[in-house]
Amino acid sequence: MKVLVTAASRHGATFEIARQIGDTLMAAGFDVDVRRPEKVESVAPFDAVVIGSAVYAGRWLEQARRLIDREETALRNRPVWLFSSGPLGDPPKPDAALEGLGRLGEATHAIEHRVFAGKADRKTLGFTERAIFAVVKAPEGDFRPWEAVAEWASEIAQTLETRRLRPASPA
Repeated sequence: MKVLVTAASRHGATFEIARQIGDTLMAAGFDVDVRRPEKVESVAPFDAVVIGSAVYAGRWLEQARRLIDREETALRNRPVWLFSSGPLGDPPKPDAALEGLGRLGEATHAIEHRVFAGKADRKTLGFTERAIFAVVKAPEGDFRPWEAVAEWASEIAQTLETRRLRPASPA
């Protein structure tokens, strides 16, 4: 079974989460391709898809939203999982609802959406990002929950394995 794992990431931290998900799925025996959304020509060659995005100002990055818009019909015909990365600290900040996520879930018929804490290094942020960072009083650091990411990827693998072993329905 061929699985696409893709994530839009401005500074690379969310893409590292995608790589962890891909590594876990590969270890479970799946043929996995991990790439950025702008490098995905089509989801047609894949049996399942995991799509993620960093969240800025409560929104997914444009590259991930554009992939879903472009491949909406094909995504509806395969199992899809969504993940977001961005809240920082404990408790995570910002804690606001994600704008437009309901539409993305509906467009893909996503099985599940997970939110993982993110990573922020002020030295890598642009002026606007630093301003938002200050306004929401977000802490600096790496808050990505690697164990939770691996557990979720394992749950995805179990679901896919169940689908793979399920007998074909009669024609």
